[in-house]
Amino acid sequence: MTEFRVWAPKPESVRLDVEGNVHALTRSEDGWWHARIDAAPDARYGFLLDDDPTVLPDPRSPRQPDGVHARSQLWDPAGATWTDGDWQGRPVEGAVIYEMHLGTFTDAGTFDSAIDKLDYLVDLGVDFVELMPVNSFAGIHGWGYDGVLWYSVHEPYGGPDGLVRFVDACHARGLGVLVDAVFNHLGPSGNYLPKFGPYLSSASNPWGEGINIADADSDEVRRYIIGCALRWMRDFHADGLRLDAVHALVDTTAIHILEELATETDWLSERLGRPLSLIAESDLNDPRLITPRERGGYGLTAQWADDIHHAIHTAVSGERQGYYADFGSLAALAQTLRHGYFHAATYSSFRRRRHGRPLDTRAGSGVPGTRLVAYTCTHDQVGNRALGDRPSQNLTGGQLAIKAALALATPFTAMLFMGEEYAASTPFQFFSSHPEPELARATAEGRKAEFAEHGWDADEIPDPQDPQTFQRSKLKWDEVDSGEHGRVHRLYRDLIALRHGDPDLADPWLQHLAVDYDEEQHWISVSRGRLRIVCNLDTEPVKVPIAGDVVLAWGEPAVDVDHTVLQGHSFAILSVREQT
Repeated sequence: MTEFRVWAPKPESVRLDVEGNVHALTRSEDGWWHARIDAAPDARYGFLLDDDPTVLPDPRSPRQPDGVHARSQLWDPAGATWTDGDWQGRPVEGAVIYEMHLGTFTDAGTFDSAIDKLDYLVDLGVDFVELMPVNSFAGIHGWGYDGVLWYSVHEPYGGPDGLVRFVDACHARGLGVLVDAVFNHLGPSGNYLPKFGPYLSSASNPWGEGINIADADSDEVRRYIIGCALRWMRDFHADGLRLDAVHALVDTTAIHILEELATETDWLSERLGRPLSLIAESDLNDPRLITPRERGGYGLTAQWADDIHHAIHTAVSGERQGYYADFGSLAALAQTLRHGYFHAATYSSFRRRRHGRPLDTRAGSGVPGTRLVAYTCTHDQVGNRALGDRPSQNLTGGQLAIKAALALATPFTAMLFMGEEYAASTPFQFFSSHPEPELARATAEGRKAEFAEHGWDADEIPDPQDPQTFQRSKLKWDEVDSGEHGRVHRLYRDLIALRHGDPDLADPWLQHLAVDYDEEQHWISVSRGRLRIVCNLDTEPVKVPIAGDVVLAWGEPAVDVDHTVLQGHSFAILSVREQT
């Protein structure tokens, strides 16, 4: 017998349809409906609400073999085959993470085809794979942030069994797995949750209606979110989550849902006997997210640090548009590297108001730099550009090398976006495959209108619904070892190896970081113990008043007893000998 349960306080009646056979459900006072039915282990089922003849999928559907509009299918995680019994997990702080969009990582775009590339990631030296959302969403391909059935795994990727095989294969190779989870909004196609209960709030965010986590009858919605988060880590053995845009989780209760989730994640970690990590994407520059709960914070493991990205990218590339306006100087870069946040109760010209709060970086008593995730690009910073162009499509190899050195040789947890490590020539564009013609047209027209407001020719903006937009975004693996791609690839591999192997690069405290720079000559030096990461961001050679033995470099630095000469767009990591 199988127990079916669904929380549906809104309708007056709820019936269960199992393979075309309709069964009555019993309602409890708390709005839960339930029944025990004799059903096959892989039975298709759904719910009938009131007099509506449409069979709706289970809000906690374990599987959607025919898409988000169709019936759910039973899937028991206890029946999954695992070989990772000896996997003890690994902490994410200080690690190197590899962000991956499964659909464009390989030609086939499946979990099984991605498994074939895992040995490449091991050779590269990364510690974690971070999967962009793999929950069920409408259509065949998309970024995954329009998910509507958060508990199920996108079937075109391989469904729940494919995810099990992928995580198991990662653990066999010593790779941790993080899953990108979106709890701040629901997609526009296949969202039937409001028919069941008060899942949506009166608030809104840039992606649609907000989730009801603080209004009336929100307790079960909060359990829905937390239960989904724990499911990825418990049933699919994920080592943690990346939490999308947590600033859009409007919570006015005394115990913020992020604190509640962190508490329950720590409990699950103790129960499973392995580390579990929560990494937040946040626009707030709010230290509470990554401050321990015993010190008044939420206790999340880490957060994406866009200020670090902005400071590095603008200093190297010269871009200043939009939210980059306050960045670009070496002073801004130095400030951000030393303190983690650039905007810390300071004026943001893009927002036209004060933004952020200072982060306590005192060694031993503050927040270590490893609680901030640094990167030279992400799916957002590439895909949300008008043409989805990567830095490798606009910058020199030397500029890419400088960015990599500043992200990988500083005290932060580091993250790469797939293909970055070999300067991929392919873009990563915004793509979707909404099956509804009206929604498809609105998505394409909205994208063009958005960038037309910023001066782009609307005809230049790729159509998200055009299958070629998706195809163009797939990585070209024959590039990895060819020409300049191969040179960048070798540099990334060497930088990651140095990061893992040199004890001076293991110090997590920003207070121990020293930064020198010359705004006019456009060089910057970052001191970490005996090591100096010296970068020339100019096109002309520069003489930097630092000397030492070259540990790693892009270019051919000339070092004498007092100076290092760096060619244009180059860097060197030096081991500085103590003077006697």
